[in-house]
Amino acid sequence: MAINSDTDINLALLQLGKNANRYRLDQNTTPHKIIEWDSDNSDSQPTDDELNTAYTAWKAAEEYKANRANEYPSIVDQLDDIYNNGIDAWKATIKVTKDKYPKP
Repeated sequence: MAINSDTDINLALLQLGKNANRYRLDQNTTPHKIIEWDSDNSDSQPTDDELNTAYTAWKAAEEYKANRANEYPSIVDQLDDIYNNGIDAWKATIKVTKDKYPKP
């Protein structure tokens, strides 16, 4: 299999915990591919499938964070809610967004 056209290899390696390895890409922007994996690296070079899967997981994690951030009330409104209605009411308000966009 090949690297997907939108897979950012740098972010995929970060997701895999292999970003400390030395490697060289054929270009900085996607689509790109690894053209050199340093033989002194402690980790083996990931396969295209591993990179694609890791990038998809990274995107899902970032997407849920962005979705939650867009729907949460402002910090000022959250503090006002806590002050006026208590922690339990605030938790109920926040839970709606957390349930709508669960962690992957």
